[in-house]
Amino acid sequence: MNAFCRLVVATVAGLLVAGPVWAQDPAASTQAKKPTMMAKGADPDWEVVTVRPSDPNATSDYLDQYGRRLKFANKTVEMLLTTGYNVHRSQIADLPEWAKREHWDIEGLSNMDGRMDLTQLQGMIRKALAERFGLKLHREQREMGVYALTVAKGGPKLTESASDPNGRVEQHPREGPGWHMELMKNATMGDLALILEFRSDRPIVDQTGLKGRYDFQLKWLTDDNHAGDPDAPPGLFTAIQEQLGLKLEAKRAPADVLVVDKIERPGAN
Repeated sequence: MNAFCRLVVATVAGLLVAGPVWAQDPAASTQAKKPTMMAKGADPDWEVVTVRPSDPNATSDYLDQYGRRLKFANKTVEMLLTTGYNVHRSQIADLPEWAKREHWDIEGLSNMDGRMDLTQLQGMIRKALAERFGLKLHREQREMGVYALTVAKGGPKLTESASDPNGRVEQHPREGPGWHMELMKNATMGDLALILEFRSDRPIVDQTGLKGRYDFQLKWLTDDNHAGDPDAPPGLFTAIQEQLGLKLEAKRAPADVLVVDKIERPGAN
């Protein structure tokens, strides 16, 4: 598939798996050029937006972006919160049960031209939650079970990026039988922690102390049924240490928590 026009975000056990995959608009020519990116730092808003209950027979959730048209399909409020605020679902407090179970389609037009980056898409999610679901929340620090991302013995195995330090992160995920791979360029340790968090059963806190931007590749086993395959990579914890010179350590530590003060089902469009 051509990685230009549709961001598909898969969910596993209700959590967003970070990893944008862009698919070509079927109505577009196979020779279509890569759409122009929206200016970095631009803050788009909804020109018009509708929210409807999702088709109960839908089996997957996704995000479409064609020109100024934007659609978040088959998403729960919990999924939107984890994506829009970069948090693990365990970092959301006082969310009613309906907001974890009921699925919604959010569709509308941006008031700006250009393809949005992740930060701008997250802003659109937050605005839809506030405008259509009446979301109000505050943040607290609470101690909870986390994985601390630290530097392993022997030091990091990371390549300093030659890209613009103020430029965008490039993420190129790959999937195969029983494995997942992340190819990252110009990424911070915070970016890595975010991606790993969506594959984890608890939040991940960056405690590496590494402040630079890096290019790296991380490939790990996602299905133990393929552990005996000739080219099977190791599991995530081993892969991080062997390939990146980092490690994940289970511990308790302070973490940001979103406390939901108000959320309601959207009214008529």
